[in-house]
Amino acid sequence: MYNTGPFDMFSIMSIIGPIFFIFVFGMILFTIFRGIKEWSHNNKQPILTVEAKIVTKRAHTRRHTHNHNNHMSSSTSTSYYVTFEVESGDRMEFHVPTKEYGMLAEGDHGKLTFQGTRYHGFERR
Repeated sequence: MYNTGPFDMFSIMSIIGPIFFIFVFGMILFTIFRGIKEWSHNNKQPILTVEAKIVTKRAHTRRHTHNHNNHMSSSTSTSYYVTFEVESGDRMEFHVPTKEYGMLAEGDHGKLTFQGTRYHGFERR
């Protein structure tokens, strides 16, 4: 019979398993808390409408891999962002809905409506 000492595989896994679970659970709670905090912050902000110009657009595509009953599949999701420049020269980037992204063009001027970090719309002049 072996004598592996105090650090055999079972004792290591019995320590690492709970630590990993606590870490993952903590990250989930942190993400939820951060989302609620941003939502609450945005709700306290006034809704502003300002003159702005679209300076850039970008799309961020993520690939997701799924394993369903030993059958691998993948999907993608795309988030759309637009950066606006206001009269003071400050720039703000907002996540915008898919159908609005296609209607906005770099160089467009108009009225940007937003609340904190929440995009409400852009009315082209």
